[in-house]
Amino acid sequence: MLVESPRWSVVKRRADGGVDFISPLPCPYNYGCIPGLSSGDGDPLDVVVLGPRLRRGERLRVPVVGVIGFLDAGCADPKVICSARPLSAAERTGLETFFRVYALFKRVLHRVRGRSGGDTRFVGWLADVTGRSA
Repeated sequence: MLVESPRWSVVKRRADGGVDFISPLPCPYNYGCIPGLSSGDGDPLDVVVLGPRLRRGERLRVPVVGVIGFLDAGCADPKVICSARPLSAAERTGLETFFRVYALFKRVLHRVRGRSGGDTRFVGWLADVTGRSA
């Protein structure tokens, strides 16, 4: 995976290094993508890595512990969740809360950018995919 936005960043970057948006709140996770794999929205597949802050631009392999279903303007935009250890109940709840709030923020961002229409929301945890690396 490629780290686009280190933990506690307010700047959400794209895989090419450009700024996607600036968040009013820092992201509590390392956020990045898997270059070469696309989501339903045409962007690279999103990856969230739990653990200590990583450097922007760093590439690493991390075990996949789950996948969160997410819709962004009506397009499937799953989030691959990675961690060196299994998720605790508190971490699962934290991720669910984060992506519910993230969906609200993205809906506002779509309106500001003039892109109305299409559902944007947290869908839930997808089928078990543990044991793989991103």
